Amino acid sequence: MSNHLQEVRMQVRIHRDTKAWQLQVWVSFLLAAFVCGVGLAYLPGRDLDRAFMFMGYMFCLSAAFVLAKFVRDNERARLEKRDADTPLFRLVVWGGFFLAMALTAWGLMRMEVNETYKAYLGVSWLYLITCTFTLAKTLRDAHEADIDEARNRE
Repeated sequence: MSNHLQEVRMQVRIHRDTKAWQLQVWVSFLLAAFVCGVGLAYLPGRDLDRAFMFMGYMFCLSAAFVLAKFVRDNERARLEKRDADTPLFRLVVWGGFFLAMALTAWGLMRMEVNETYKAYLGVSWLYLITCTFTLAKTLRDAHEADIDEARNRE
């Protein structure tokens, strides 16, 4: 481990989230997934639209988790003064996230359903993405706090 990283670790303690915060994050994420599911289950129209939106939600969900990890890993690499990922992988991660969001938005906008349904699906989708980033951060913080505590016991 580099001296710079050791200095940073000595100066900054890893923050452990409270149980209340962790509960709130999980409840919010599960609620977001539930409201997305309800929106898709009761979506009037064609099964093809429902399937497209389901795939779009899953694509966005996985892309958001990958992006959250990518950003966090690159921040750690920056602190350690090393390269984390190649420029092509950076393009794949950011491109995948924006492509997932753009295609899902496009599919939502082109659907021939009432504007109220579109608004519900759009808001629940954005709620899911926001909760995904928060959940990813909370899980990563807990993991890093566990690692930090294990190192301090050595």
